[in-house]
Amino acid sequence: MSDTERTTEAILSSEENRVLYIVFNRYEKKNALNHSMYARLAALLDHATATPSIRAVCFCGSKDIFCGGNDIKDFLSATMQDENAPVLQFLRAVIDFPKPMVAAVEGAAIGIGTTLLLHCDLVYASKAAYFQTPFTGLALCPEAASSVLLPKVVGLTRASAMLLLGQKIDAATALSWGLLTEILPEESFNQSLTKRLNILTALPPEAVRATKALLRAPLREACQEGLQREIDLFTQRLSSPEAAEAVQAFLERRPPDFSHFE
Repeated sequence: MSDTERTTEAILSSEENRVLYIVFNRYEKKNALNHSMYARLAALLDHATATPSIRAVCFCGSKDIFCGGNDIKDFLSATMQDENAPVLQFLRAVIDFPKPMVAAVEGAAIGIGTTLLLHCDLVYASKAAYFQTPFTGLALCPEAASSVLLPKVVGLTRASAMLLLGQKIDAATALSWGLLTEILPEESFNQSLTKRLNILTALPPEAVRATKALLRAPLREACQEGLQREIDLFTQRLSSPEAAEAVQAFLERRPPDFSHFE
């Protein structure tokens, strides 16, 4: 990426060689996303859609973390039922985005860090990357239409292991399950990524957009409906006694105790 980056609400963005790079840059919070970051992400996707010179978007994380998931404290202080909630604007923009989306994953991809990948057309990772969706352990439920997309990508049994049990998988497993396009060498990760992005952006852009539209069309309505189901349940879960215990345990740095719940 070039040195002409803009920093806004812990999101870096730069345009280089017809690619809009979007970097999660809240390292002190493990690149966890909050509502102001979601607002910026939605605005960047709108910008990319409307800018002919941008042929693809690439999501990256700062340093050795891709994304640590959602900022739970931030989510507890806001509502997701508002149609204009930043997180919903972003997720809907992701589902409808007409150009290729690429993810470059180094290190941890937790929660939305993993479920976002299901909407990306190409996903590259380093050998050190790992993936986890620990929603039930936080007394929450899947998000970002992952209840629809993950079973289609990895199969129902593997999706259940990830979404029900919060099973963590490494890059080699993610590749064999179909979550990744390729594992890139760590010592030349950026160079290898740039080479693949250059191949993508050298292709005829209208043909690329048409092909993506055909690939995603069968899933689009299912994703929109699944997202709404998840939003409704996720909002309920945030105010549940189970979630209160999970959050309190997180704040107290202890394992949650769900033994007294029925």
